[in-house]
Amino acid sequence: MKKMNYAVSLIALAVAQAATAGTAPYFTPLTASAVVGDANDQNELQAPFIAPEGLQFKNLNSLHEVETYVNQSVQRVPGLGSGASMFDMLAYSNDGKHIFIPHETQVGAGVSRYDIENDVTELLFAGDLKGAEGDWSFDFGAFDPARITPNGTLWLAEEWSGMGRVVEILDPMAEAPLNPQADMRGNWRVLTSIPRVSHEGIGFSKTEDNKTVYFVDEDNSGSIYKIVLNVPGDYVAGGQVFVLKVDAFDGDAAERWDRAPNVGLTRTGHATWVAITDENGNDLPDVTNPFDNSETSHNRPGRVAADDVEGTPFGRPEDVEVGTLASGNEVLYFTATSEQAVYSVEMLPGGDAIVREFASEANTPKNAGFEPTTGRLNSPDNLAQDALGNIYIIEDAPNSSSTGGDTWFARDLDNDGVAESLDHFLSLRVRGSEATGMVFNPVKPTEFAISVQHPASTDLDAVPGGFGDAVWEVRLKNNGLDKNFVKALKDTKKPN
Repeated sequence: MKKMNYAVSLIALAVAQAATAGTAPYFTPLTASAVVGDANDQNELQAPFIAPEGLQFKNLNSLHEVETYVNQSVQRVPGLGSGASMFDMLAYSNDGKHIFIPHETQVGAGVSRYDIENDVTELLFAGDLKGAEGDWSFDFGAFDPARITPNGTLWLAEEWSGMGRVVEILDPMAEAPLNPQADMRGNWRVLTSIPRVSHEGIGFSKTEDNKTVYFVDEDNSGSIYKIVLNVPGDYVAGGQVFVLKVDAFDGDAAERWDRAPNVGLTRTGHATWVAITDENGNDLPDVTNPFDNSETSHNRPGRVAADDVEGTPFGRPEDVEVGTLASGNEVLYFTATSEQAVYSVEMLPGGDAIVREFASEANTPKNAGFEPTTGRLNSPDNLAQDALGNIYIIEDAPNSSSTGGDTWFARDLDNDGVAESLDHFLSLRVRGSEATGMVFNPVKPTEFAISVQHPASTDLDAVPGGFGDAVWEVRLKNNGLDKNFVKALKDTKKPN
């Protein structure tokens, strides 16, 4: 099997830059969502997901494991119950040997690094918890995304708590400090060139110039943004920031997507990128300063700036992925959680774009050509992309539901930015939790990691000795499943 993994790695490296979506599912889809079990039951400890035959699961870490051994460390904020640690959107190191785990805690947000080979978790960075008193000088809240940049640095960003900032860890492989809340060792900085919004999805352009970064604002009137850097890969020098405006939308940008006068209006079709700063990231006349961090400012001023130029509102844009369509154009996928939908934005020559509904509960068939499923697309939250460019959609559920949150394979065979089917891939059965952070290993494309976030078992007052937030490794191994995936990878290299 090591030989197979090595071969797959070489194939992945060869196609990683050119991979485009458009393969058939390499698995037999599920036919129903999972039933959620009790906290700390055997399913949570050994098999948290219902999955197609041919997927193997391995627990990499959990709060219980990390806190059992004195040589490991992780963030658990006192008094926050099941929200005390909040493992969120994972990122692999470029060599596939470490996983970075952001903590989406209300205060004291930070990031832990998991060493796969040595099975050790260490807390690298965390706020000082003073945000609970309103002092965010050295505290952070709700780190949702973790993204390795093209430069090898690590980005973290605040979503619903904190001040809407993006933090860059300059050396994510540095020695872990003894006291992450106090001894930060100058290994981080706040990126003042990125507008302050409710950050979740962040994606780096795959074009050679390394100048464009996409991001979204997780709000029910949230917009889609990009920054075009003045210097490729230089996030400090800044650049010009734009927001997406769909030509056909003629509603009120400042209102929610589903409120009058916006309900039912078109938000697909031709679009343009409208500037909210000048070329050097400076204020524009009659546009709110999107970076304002004064005490009197709106604490998400990038949202107000988008409204000022009539950026099109969507229903809670959360995660993003960047890929390539059959046209050869770059595409940005983003979830719209409140809309039960995912959109694609095709970048056109000259700087314009086309917005399409990529997949939705209302309009996309499920398990086309297979046995049907009773599962429904419910609050699509995160996205993942495999080495073939296929998109996976991870739900923001079950939370309090008795039915597990699902993960879907979006089948787009003609690679036009509109999926023909949502194929039922995984279903989570852990009480109180959601799946998040699904990400494929960059050097082992038949492996991915996924988090089980805020399960009921994280609340030690309610569940003594609870398993807690956890990271699982998933391998495509049995019954030829990995061979099907490898064949698809090889087929991408064949001439048309």
